[in-house]
Amino acid sequence: MFLNAVILVLQEILEAALLISVMLVLAHELRRYALAGYDLRVRWVVYAIVLGTAGALFYAWLTPTVSEWFDYVGLEVVNACMQWFIIVFLLGFCYALKPRVVAANARIRSIVASVCMICVVALGITREGSEVILYIGGIMGQPENLTPVVLGGLMAAGIGISSGWFLFNGLISLKPKVAFRTALVLLALFAGNMAAQGVLLLTQADWLPFTVELWDTSNLLAEYSVPGQLLYALVGYEATPSLLQAGVYLLAALLVLTSPLFLLAWNLKQADAA
Repeated sequence: MFLNAVILVLQEILEAALLISVMLVLAHELRRYALAGYDLRVRWVVYAIVLGTAGALFYAWLTPTVSEWFDYVGLEVVNACMQWFIIVFLLGFCYALKPRVVAANARIRSIVASVCMICVVALGITREGSEVILYIGGIMGQPENLTPVVLGGLMAAGIGISSGWFLFNGLISLKPKVAFRTALVLLALFAGNMAAQGVLLLTQADWLPFTVELWDTSNLLAEYSVPGQLLYALVGYEATPSLLQAGVYLLAALLVLTSPLFLLAWNLKQADAA
């Protein structure tokens, strides 16, 4: 039970922790460069965590009802919709912040970008946090397993939060332009990961067709190992992806990689020491 708790909680926490870290790095670098007068205050992350935690509690409470929707594939459909909404808000963030914007529009675009960041993180916490709440709630009725599950969950939470902290500090320690560009590449990979997860869930619900499996690397690196979970959260690693998953992964990643914010990161005129 201890190992199961570590793997399950790590899977849910790690993705949200790394996503928050990348969004914080982007907000930090945008403030550093003061691009076009954009102003992204740090308090957005507080709102996102509060809303996400409340959403996770509500979604966990509503899960038994949701599971009965759409001929008992409601959880797959709703979770997939959350993934797609995360992508929409990620793209909203990337396309809201453009170079050469007049000051009057910069404030409006800053607000839009901040709202998008809040929605991305809040939805991520809602999705992942509800799974942890449901798992712990199920264990509460098994006193003999409660201690190892709590200890395993705490260890997994520590690993996930520490990974996010190390990623944030690692990126911030780089030269500003390098940190900005690296964070945007990671954001593109996150978008691809969300899209692939959404396709997998809808395929499991028979809302999308099964497509050919492209490869199988489970013998080299298992998805549910700690390294596998880290790669899954960071770049969307999956041992047996389908053709459709790979296609939407590339499409979502390309939409971020061709966004105005990404292009802006490659055309910064400010000195690295700024």
